[in-house]
Amino acid sequence: MTLFGTTIGVQEIASLAGMLAILALWIAAFRSEKRQIRWFRDWEAGRKARRDAEISGANNDRPKTGPWG
Repeated sequence: MTLFGTTIGVQEIASLAGMLAILALWIAAFRSEKRQIRWFRDWEAGRKARRDAEISGANNDRPKTGPWG
């Protein structure tokens, strides 16, 4: 097989296939890492919002009743 005037053998084709496989694996790992970072940021923001709502709601929403109110 010739490509751009250069003969390409089995070893060159196997090398190209290996490099393409490694590239696909790297892209998949990169996407997974980005997905995990996005999930953690969303989880952290939700946790902070729940905590802030709990703190602000604990002080203002309940009527003061009972012997210690």
